[in-house]
Amino acid sequence: MRFGEVTLYPVNGHGPEDVVVDGEGRIYTGVDDGRILRLSPDGRRIDVIADTGGRPLGLELYGEDELLICDARAGLLVVPLAGGSPAVLATSALGLDFVFCNNAAVASDGTVYFTDSSRRFGIDNWRDDLIEQTAGGRLLRRTPDGSIDLLLDGLQFANGVALAPDESFVAVAETGACRVSRVWPADGRSDVFVDGLWGFPDNISTGTDGLIWITQAAPRVAALDVVRRLPGPLRAGIRRLPTALQPSPGREVGVLGVAPDGTVSSELRGEIPGFHMLVGVREWQGRLYFGSLEQSAIAVTPTIG
Repeated sequence: MRFGEVTLYPVNGHGPEDVVVDGEGRIYTGVDDGRILRLSPDGRRIDVIADTGGRPLGLELYGEDELLICDARAGLLVVPLAGGSPAVLATSALGLDFVFCNNAAVASDGTVYFTDSSRRFGIDNWRDDLIEQTAGGRLLRRTPDGSIDLLLDGLQFANGVALAPDESFVAVAETGACRVSRVWPADGRSDVFVDGLWGFPDNISTGTDGLIWITQAAPRVAALDVVRRLPGPLRAGIRRLPTALQPSPGREVGVLGVAPDGTVSSELRGEIPGFHMLVGVREWQGRLYFGSLEQSAIAVTPTIG
């Protein structure tokens, strides 16, 4: 089904990559100059609650009064919802510094599941990881005592994270493989949750409707599949080309609402005027809130049955 009426909430910054909504309907997002913004429910008021000094990506509510931030440059952070200076929870795990801290989900006991997208390429070179298919992404778990362990490794650009409504499994988007994998923390089993996506999945989240919502930021690029099969030196040469000459995503975007058993319950797909590179999604009380890597606005639309 195509998108219906979509309302844009302008923000005073570029690239509101992820969105989260609190119990009062206020909207939080981070922009590419490091600021964390809070919008009123109608989008008319914008307050700056923090500045990470880096590039904030994934956001999650953390307890009753804090916001968890995955910052691609600064690591795993937390800041009071009322505003203040971010505190650092982690910048490395298992002997490796984070290269690209990306997205997270928070369990009811405070356990944080989060991704480090690549071992080689940071946020300024995210396209390079998709070309090289480095399979260096990690899904990590931080327990309330501060210890961090590894749940999944070898992921193709590990990205969005979401918990099943009963917290029995953790879903993780693999942007480079156009699929969503999952792992059961209780015993470490893993499998593929959703495969063969028509587009590149980015952030994912669990809605108040019990569905796991999956973004598709742009359609798969046929030229990129060809480039990936080239010898290493040729791939490296393409990576050095100006961005305008590299395989580029289209403007079509989409979201899927998937039940915990893997059944697709809702789907929206198409172009949204004035909005593309849809990389963040949050369902809250019958509305969908979208973030973008390229725009200067958040998009809001009703869900569908």
